[in-house]
Amino acid sequence: MVSIRRAKVEDLILMQGTNLLCLPENYGFRYYFYHYLSWPYLLHVAEDYDKSIIGYVLAKLEDGDNEKNVVHGHITSISVLRSHRRMGIATKLMKQALNAMGEVYESQFCSLHVRANNKPAFTLYNKVLGFQ
Repeated sequence: MVSIRRAKVEDLILMQGTNLLCLPENYGFRYYFYHYLSWPYLLHVAEDYDKSIIGYVLAKLEDGDNEKNVVHGHITSISVLRSHRRMGIATKLMKQALNAMGEVYESQFCSLHVRANNKPAFTLYNKVLGFQ
């Protein structure tokens, strides 16, 4: 059984490892640590039955450079190990991050970037989660 929980500082290196295994966009450990210190409620991990990290979402708030000072969340990175894909884990991770953006930080909306050829991710964001 997979469970979703807020990330702890000791999870950061495992999150980075998942990123290195799954994604072409990679970040240094300091980047994960910076997110953890800045927006601790926006980092979540998916744990398998044996407590191993099998996925994560890394999110943040964007600097309010607009005139209305609207709080804006952003998904920096999300990854699920190939062995655990198509099980709804990415959806659960995203929903946790989106809920925290709204409840904790009062974010008005969330943005993300996705490669045009990443059809599964595009379907998740657009069809399942309602991103435009």
